[in-house]
Amino acid sequence: MITWGISANSHDAALAVFRHDLDCNLKLEFASHSERYSRIKNDRDLNKELVDAARAWGEPDEIVWYERPFKKSLRQLKAGQGFRFKENNVRNYLNSYGVFAPVVSVDHHHAHAAAGYYTSPFSEATVVCIDSIGEFDTLSIWSAQGEKIQRIHSQGYPHSVGLWYSAMTQRIGLKPQEDEYILMGMAAYGDPYRLFYDILNDFFYPMENNIFQKIFYPVPKIKCRQNLHRGCLWWRQDLNTLQDYFDIAAATQAVYEYILKLVSNWARWQSPSGNLVLMGGCALNCSANSKIYKDWNSVWIMPNPGDAGSAIGSVLARYRQHIVWPGAYLGHNIEGDYPVEEIIKELATSGMCGVANGRAEFGPRALGHRSLLADPRGSTIKDRVNAIKKRQQFRPFAPAILEEHAKDHFDGPVGPYMQYTALCKHPELYPAIVHSDGTSRVQTVGRNDSTGFRKLLERWYELTGCPMLLNTSLNIKGQPIVNTVEDARQFEAHYGVRVFC
Repeated sequence: MITWGISANSHDAALAVFRHDLDCNLKLEFASHSERYSRIKNDRDLNKELVDAARAWGEPDEIVWYERPFKKSLRQLKAGQGFRFKENNVRNYLNSYGVFAPVVSVDHHHAHAAAGYYTSPFSEATVVCIDSIGEFDTLSIWSAQGEKIQRIHSQGYPHSVGLWYSAMTQRIGLKPQEDEYILMGMAAYGDPYRLFYDILNDFFYPMENNIFQKIFYPVPKIKCRQNLHRGCLWWRQDLNTLQDYFDIAAATQAVYEYILKLVSNWARWQSPSGNLVLMGGCALNCSANSKIYKDWNSVWIMPNPGDAGSAIGSVLARYRQHIVWPGAYLGHNIEGDYPVEEIIKELATSGMCGVANGRAEFGPRALGHRSLLADPRGSTIKDRVNAIKKRQQFRPFAPAILEEHAKDHFDGPVGPYMQYTALCKHPELYPAIVHSDGTSRVQTVGRNDSTGFRKLLERWYELTGCPMLLNTSLNIKGQPIVNTVEDARQFEAHYGVRVFC
């Protein structure tokens, strides 16, 4: 039996394919973002190419949709967007792409929680989901044990930390629902204390206002003073210089970290195991994730924790079973041996090149299969790569490092999916991968990793004594990551960077 999980008709559409074996166990065969095939950034809709790619595993026997359409329609009505049930008719939507299998739906936050817990290594955990909005939910906390997962707290629209963070992203001239990670990067250049209390008090009701709350950790009530669904361009229009924007970003990040800490403290107090699963779009905030990491025994963040990851989560919410997590390489496959020696030669010559080989990553971060790679030791390489990718010059890049060398170079949480920031111990040696606050978003590549990317890092270390490479996604700002050989050749032709397949 074949089951497809689908997240679409909103933003960043995705599709996942599961196969059921004879013992009724699920195996994740494929998952990809729609944008990788359509070449439209954050494409909200499915497309024929993605559907055809999924059909390589057979026609679906059923579809699991990542949210409840009727509940979503009710929330849209409450939000003043009109009753959109016709627009939310999933069966008609899928039929328009030639997909006619029976459809079942699950709750949006249940899909988030299931995507995290059932792909985790934990047999019990507390699951925290924070995003902009599901049907009505904006924050939920779950208790999970064995194959059972149960909601223990939720908070509803319009009180949304995710909507607030997106509104602040728009306030400083960035694109909401896309550029939140740029705000996070800008925060390192601002003074968080200048506007911290202004932002906290202007946008939120008090969260800790009596001694009982501070001592006994009741569930935090994150209540917004305004509905921020349409942004907050009206707020403090006197703040309009670049430094003002840096300070707004810094204070916004600090307020989010304060809120996440409150939520994490309560969840930790409730947890019987000390294991945390963090999900929802806000789980991509790697700086904040690092602030709560030490409060837990273990933390798991599925490498695609936002709505696209719910293509996986919807199926797991329906069947409520752990799967053997196959890793993030789940998309389109470019066959052939990983071009280790070609990359090494090009790095020695120009200091930079691209690679598009193997199965594409499912998630927003390139992990060595669709990457732009560079020598992290050069003093000019960061500016060169930023110029090619058409990014702001202040933005840093991530290092990919052999796992066994990570502690020699970084102090703090690290992992295989770039989900935390850690302090770089030798920033003067690796200026291209260090942010202005001295941190790096580290990807570790383990000894048991059998990919060609691991072999490349081993060979690079053998030749240079440097156990890491600068690793960023093979795309330019505003465009999807390279998916196919044809995409790679177009990137090479347009930007003058060698791409090896």
